[in-house]
Amino acid sequence: MIDGLLDLNPWQLVLVALALTHVTIVSVTVYLHRCQAHRALDLHPVLAHFFRFWLWLTTGMVTSEWVGIHRRHHARCETPDDPHSPQVLGLSKVLWEGAELYRAASVQPDLVERYAHGTPDDWIERRLYKPFNFVGVGVMLVVDVALFGVLGVALWAVQMIWIPFFAAGVINGVGHYWGYRNYESPDAATNIVPWGILIGGEELHNNHHAFPSSAKLSSRWWEFDVGWLYIRLFELLRLARVRRIARAPELDAAKAVIDMDTVKAVVVHRMHVLANYARDVIKPVADAELCHSEVACRRMARQARRLLVREVESLDAGSRQRLQSILERSQVLAKVHRSRQQLKQVWERTASSQEALLAALQQWCREAEGSGIKALEDFARSLRSYRPAIAVG
Repeated sequence: MIDGLLDLNPWQLVLVALALTHVTIVSVTVYLHRCQAHRALDLHPVLAHFFRFWLWLTTGMVTSEWVGIHRRHHARCETPDDPHSPQVLGLSKVLWEGAELYRAASVQPDLVERYAHGTPDDWIERRLYKPFNFVGVGVMLVVDVALFGVLGVALWAVQMIWIPFFAAGVINGVGHYWGYRNYESPDAATNIVPWGILIGGEELHNNHHAFPSSAKLSSRWWEFDVGWLYIRLFELLRLARVRRIARAPELDAAKAVIDMDTVKAVVVHRMHVLANYARDVIKPVADAELCHSEVACRRMARQARRLLVREVESLDAGSRQRLQSILERSQVLAKVHRSRQQLKQVWERTASSQEALLAALQQWCREAEGSGIKALEDFARSLRSYRPAIAVG
């Protein structure tokens, strides 16, 4: 019994631990996150229940609680009502006490009722998974010890800390504190690394916050989302059906006027519009204005680009002061920055009619095309080619 039924050596046990925790990560990202919380895909009942059973064994998490907490996070992101924002609570708190923050949020009386609609509420959920969620991890301990002996206790401990640390700590903490951003989502979400393997693709957290209902988390050609790889495999096996993925804008080079289709496409693809603005307008203008040829100036241009694409409200006092200094140094950059803010205001007119939105976008393009800044003029003309994309699902 010391060695267990399988009698594995320590290195073999390490491989088993990596395989089992990987299944847990896939269960979280595919089932809990993309399927249950965001309805980005549908899973075959057999596969969905396997994930639910596996999570009961390896985490003790209740689907409705996890979904409710996550939806609350999106609805109240980076505010005191966010269950786990490092911008509010501090990185150390979320990184090392993520599981405690999860448990504290899970007992809030209105959270599940308000945010967890549509999650499983069948007989086994009501009679076993939810009231006896602690039993699953106990069963897992017994199985690990039976199969792997004394070392099975260490394996079980690794399984128990894997999700609390990597998902509740690293993603919720580091993923809202440090990394790179493809899109200026209205929060602090970042992509930790471009290779989403260790945590199932959740490393691409900025992409997710920009397009929460997308089943695919990778966005750039050089990014990899292993969770999406599994989803495609499940599709081939007819165990999954993708409902939504984020798509780049569709362009029609022959389209020369800004019409209602242009407005719809720009609003739907506003994250891409701002990302393209950063690439096609802010970057070349900042490089040209801040002496691109010298090392010190290149550093200044990079800093300027980072500040110019961020929302002023999200900057700390020091960053705001540096941004103001940059804008005072260059009237051209100040104009480019102001134009970006005015473009955002076009789709933020939530109470406006479609005709008002059309007029606002047409007015913005006229002013941009008459700005005398070539990059801005070219970008404004490129908006004319936007047309609505064909939705998936």
